[in-house]
Amino acid sequence: MAKRRLTRRQQWRIDKVQGEREKRANRREDDIQESLSHGELGGEQQGLVIAHYGSLIDVEGSDGQLYRCRLRANLGQIVTGDNVIWRSAIDQGGVIVAVTERVSELSRPDARGNLKPVAANIDLIFLVIAAEPRTPFGLIDRYLVAAENINIRPVILINKADLKNQDSIEWNKEINAIYSGIGYSTIATSTQSETGLDELKTVMRDHTSIFVGQSGVGKTSLVNRLLPDTEARVGPLSESSGKGMHTTTTAQLFHLPDGGSIIDSPGIREFGLGHVNPQELMDGFIEFHPYLGRCKFRDCKHLHEPKCAIQQAVSDGAISERRFASFHQISETLE
Repeated sequence: MAKRRLTRRQQWRIDKVQGEREKRANRREDDIQESLSHGELGGEQQGLVIAHYGSLIDVEGSDGQLYRCRLRANLGQIVTGDNVIWRSAIDQGGVIVAVTERVSELSRPDARGNLKPVAANIDLIFLVIAAEPRTPFGLIDRYLVAAENINIRPVILINKADLKNQDSIEWNKEINAIYSGIGYSTIATSTQSETGLDELKTVMRDHTSIFVGQSGVGKTSLVNRLLPDTEARVGPLSESSGKGMHTTTTAQLFHLPDGGSIIDSPGIREFGLGHVNPQELMDGFIEFHPYLGRCKFRDCKHLHEPKCAIQQAVSDGAISERRFASFHQISETLE
């Protein structure tokens, strides 16, 4: 389909907005340069990005205090969890002058399909799922593939474990059987009955964690229970769709009383994998690893080819049919 051409008026508006943004950025940089030349900024010190609000960033200094900082030009995109070098200003705020190298980066596609980082330097991912609203198996596997591809083995939180209807109980058992069986840690949690919360706090200790999952599964409720003073707003389920209504507006880092930190991120209904190639997809299904390279054809896609080691493992019961179906589904979206 041919690309829609912009009218002259539309192109003028786009150019005008971009020009205004560039002017604002240049003015900020000029102000920073003037402060530097007049010696109005303090010495360089290390800090941690706690939250990001457009052009303003909350940085935690080495003294544990928060400072509202501006950003120097050409530093790239800064996200919650970044370690930065900043200099204090007379107005009690500061200026970020450098960003240290990230150990890890969690990204998700934006509306145009371009990858956008949402958190940095995390070392533990909790995939929060629930029977209500039901987290699709395909979505679970997409999250797991994404986590494996940034080399962070996730922990699966089966939230709302206090739901007692038979359908939820059976679904929770199936989830636990499938994913525990291939090596993923699972924790059953509930903010109502406090099931699993002590175990969760122990696992989170000394880590920088992030909760991911679709809206409505209870990520914010878990944060509220772990950090009752955060007062994060919990949204109701949509009456029309049964899905969660988005509540958190920006990624924010909180320190846990028992050690460790958590980054609370906006709810995500879908986790696109358009940036993952077929080899990375296969690598993301960890139970495939023993069988890779054992197929008849070197370029086997493990879908319909004869004498495929993966398909044989499914027939033998060594690989879950449910997981193999997810692999098929995701492969088709990549193609």
